[in-house]
Amino acid sequence: MKNKVEIDEKWIKASIIGTIWAASEIVLGSFLHNLKIPFSGNVLTTIGIIILISVSYIWKEKGLFWRAGLICAIMKTMSPSAVIFGPMIAIFSEAMLLEISVRLLGKTLPGFFLGSILAMSWNLFQKLANLIIFYGFNIVELYKNLIQYAQKQLNIHSDIFWLPLFVLLVIYGLLGLLSAIIGIRVGRKILKQPIELNTAKYSNTFTQNNKAKQDFDYSLVWLFADISLIIGALVLLNYSGIIYWSISVIGIVSIWVFRYKRALRQLSKPKFWIYFVLITMLSAFVFTQIQSESLANGLLTGLQMNFRAVIIIVGFSVLGTELYNPLIRDFFLKTSFKQLPLALELSFASLPSMISNIPDFKTIAQNPVSIIYHLISQVDFRLAELKAKINFNQKVFIITGLVGQGKTTFLKNIITDLRTHNIKIGGFYSPRVMENVETIGYDIIDISTGEREIFLRKTEDTNLMAIGKFEIRQAGLSKGNNALKLSENINSQIVIIDEVGKLELDDKGWADSLSALIHYSDHHILMAVRENFAEKVIAKWNIEQYNVFNIADFEYQEVSSLIIENII
Repeated sequence: MKNKVEIDEKWIKASIIGTIWAASEIVLGSFLHNLKIPFSGNVLTTIGIIILISVSYIWKEKGLFWRAGLICAIMKTMSPSAVIFGPMIAIFSEAMLLEISVRLLGKTLPGFFLGSILAMSWNLFQKLANLIIFYGFNIVELYKNLIQYAQKQLNIHSDIFWLPLFVLLVIYGLLGLLSAIIGIRVGRKILKQPIELNTAKYSNTFTQNNKAKQDFDYSLVWLFADISLIIGALVLLNYSGIIYWSISVIGIVSIWVFRYKRALRQLSKPKFWIYFVLITMLSAFVFTQIQSESLANGLLTGLQMNFRAVIIIVGFSVLGTELYNPLIRDFFLKTSFKQLPLALELSFASLPSMISNIPDFKTIAQNPVSIIYHLISQVDFRLAELKAKINFNQKVFIITGLVGQGKTTFLKNIITDLRTHNIKIGGFYSPRVMENVETIGYDIIDISTGEREIFLRKTEDTNLMAIGKFEIRQAGLSKGNNALKLSENINSQIVIIDEVGKLELDDKGWADSLSALIHYSDHHILMAVRENFAEKVIAKWNIEQYNVFNIADFEYQEVSSLIIENII
């Protein structure tokens, strides 16, 4: 039996803060960006700053800001957007700037004000840096010439090169100052007013769509190849002629489109092509009319800038796909960041309830202080809840055997034994249905209610949803999943699943219900699994505390006794 790795309380607190922040980024971020609301990034930064500052009035530990920022940045990958590097870097940088400020000046008004101004101003710095990274220093030359052209047209004699940037910086700084003030108000309100704990249960309406990620053929070779292709393309763009760099970039992007869906998604955005045309036309205008170069040189410069942007934007997007590789996650487990994956597991488990707590944007806009106060006031309750969850040793018991060896009968005998000890049982078992000496299917029997439903029936129709030679009946599938629902097992001490196999390994059947039981509940679990699937099931659901019993080696009384000993 494996032992759980202990997680530091500071990381537990950071996971709570990071999850609240990530929930706002995912829910409100999608809303703001879909409506194309200006300064939507600044609105999200404001919420992040308020969350960090207000929680600091409750939890005083150093290092919570950067840890929460790191967790939120990684959880931002759950957002529908294919672009992950920009938001991840921004979130973590904002948290680090606030962390550095309060380390230098303490958790004081000057510390919060300076940190918030720096965090908000990072948005401007990153936007400018992105433009230079995407288009090269030609974009600086383009901006400089446009400012000079504006000076001439408006007959302005003083140098106004820095004026637009300075005005933007002041606006960003004021937004940061306002964020700090709201965060301080929320924090002080929490200290002054009694906190009413919200113990309501929330349905897990948010589900993580990981199937595409799980099906993708990750490769460290491709990861390093992609990095090499990006570097090689940038070198060609800087030091070769148009024939070489244009053919090379088109070829590299074609390779990426063939392997990665994200590459095609990036190129299909209208915004990308609008910028492509705009940059090309501006370059032609600036370098022809202002610098008196030929139209061909102006167009060439614009095209070169755009091809560079294609390589950077699409290249970083495909790198983001390869970085989901489980091998990279395992690498972090062996480093000083070994607490991070554990904290992330807590965060992903908490995310559905956090998202269900986030109201709509209109409600937040009407009374942001009160809404954020309501969210933050629950952190101590959530901390106690998570610590109880971590300390609760959920155990998984796995019955294995060959097809037709008698796993269901074995389970039924265990159920009888458990009931004699007044153990409350949920879930279902699936008895074989015989016609003469032939197996024609399987039924579902809800253990708590005794209700029976047809699940599998023999069929030769290949157009039906089937497993092996059996058609899957939707009524039976629904009956089984309903018996596994958390809401149906509030009082259950152990939940039984008969059985978990190929269907679930393909994310069908009882897969979602099993995930909910393992990640969002404290119920012990008893499941039947075919012998050849047991290792895969344990690995897929990352089951940490388990016992495996092969029915060829154990009597059901032995297994019943061990289960009773462990759960009473």
